[in-house]
Formats: sequence, C-alpha cells, structure tokens
Amino acid sequence: MHRRTWFRKHYAKEQLNSGIMICRRCHQGIHQRYDEMTLGKHFNALEKLLSDPALAEHFAWVAKQRERL
Repeated sequence: MHRRTWFRKHYAKEQLNSGIMICRRCHQGIHQRYDEMTLGKHFNALEKLLSDPALAEHFAWVAKQRERL
C-alpha cells in the first residue's frame, strides 16, 4: 500500500506506518474477505473493521477457538 500513489497522496507517512495488533486468525480472516485496496480505502481504522458485520462474525468465531501453541 505504501508505494501506491493514491495512498501517498491521501495519507501522511505516519498514518501509513501505523497499524493494529491482531492475532493471526483475525488477520487471515480480514484478508480472506477484502483485498488490500478495499481495506486501505474503506477499512482504514479499527472501528471500521469492528463495525463490519462479516468481520464481526469472524472475530466472534475466533474468540471461541482454543489457542494453538
């Protein structure tokens, strides 16, 4: 995302380098549902990710799973 012109024009470098800490299963579920462009343009904040019904369902499922070691 950082190298794409649209993002460099619309976001500061600090914003592009910031992120959220999530588990591997949640990360994989997010990328299974949305491509990187959609995530960068429409789901660019934790609140937006949590408000999406499909992702909320996935996060609820992940919360019920046993942790793998």
